[in-house]
Formats: sequence, structure tokens, C-alpha cells
Amino acid sequence: MQWYLKVLQNYVGFQGRARRTEYWMFVLFNAIAGLVLYLLDFLLGLPFVLSLIYGLAVLLPSLAVLFRRLHDTGKTGWWILIALVPFGSIVLLVFTCLDSQPGDNKYGKNPKL
Repeated sequence: MQWYLKVLQNYVGFQGRARRTEYWMFVLFNAIAGLVLYLLDFLLGLPFVLSLIYGLAVLLPSLAVLFRRLHDTGKTGWWILIALVPFGSIVLLVFTCLDSQPGDNKYGKNPKL
């Protein structure tokens, strides 16, 4: 839960690097919260109001942590645009699963150290 809150507190931090743990824990808690809100919308008979509000609220933090994760692998954050081409999301998934670049890179210090 601390990883999720850390990303939300740094919601416009597109600079620096994010470890795999930080990224994937945020994705996990984000998915759980989204599922709970989706079920709540369904049970209350709402047309996905809560899910939509939550999705919009975490859009910027999600982009920021993805940019920082790409920075950690040594790639520019603009690689996020590859998701717009067919099968580009698979490439993006592979990039997010890669290990950190050892040592410092042009985006900052290694967060593992």
C-alpha cells in the first residue's frame, strides 16, 4: 500500500526513475481499486460513474509512474506512444518488466541503491 500512496503523492513527477516494485505494486492496487469500484457501480446500478471518476483521478499518476519506469530501463518516456500501434502494448509490457539499468543513467540515480 505504501508504494501506491508514494506514486499518488508524486503524481506529477515525470522526472527520475521508478523501480519495478513501485510500478507493479501501483498497478496491482490500482486494478484492485478499479475492480471494487466497478462492482460497486454494478451493485448500485450506476452507469460506471465511480469507476470513471477514479480512472480520471489516477490517469496522471499512472502516466507519471510509467514514464519513470521507462526511465529506469534507460528509455525515454515517449516510448509510451508505442502503445498506439498494433502490438505496441506488448513491447511496452516487456519494457516495464525489464530490470533497472545498473548505476546512474541520464534520468537519475539508480533507485535500488
